[in-house]
Amino acid sequence: MAEEKTNQKAPVAKETKKKKRAKGSGRIGKWFREMRSELKKIVWPTKKQIWNNCLVAVVVIVLFSIVIWGFDQFATAVVHMLQTLGG
Repeated sequence: MAEEKTNQKAPVAKETKKKKRAKGSGRIGKWFREMRSELKKIVWPTKKQIWNNCLVAVVVIVLFSIVIWGFDQFATAVVHMLQTLGG
C-alpha cells in the first residue's frame, strides 16, 4: 500500500509578552531619525560661494529690470505716438 503523506504543521506559540517600545520609536521618532541622517548628507556652501551666488543673482535682477524698463519706455512711446495720430 502507498503511504499517505500528511501535512501537519507544528503549532506556533503565540507571544504573550508585549513588546516594549524603545525610546524614540514610532512614526514621529522614525521621521526625526531619518531627518537627522539626511541633514548630515548636506554639503553646505562656503562663504565665497554664497557671495558669488548673491552677486550673480543681483546682476541678473538688475539686467532684467533694465530690459523691462526698456520695453516699458518703448510701449509708452508707441501709445503716445498712436494718441497723437488719432487725436
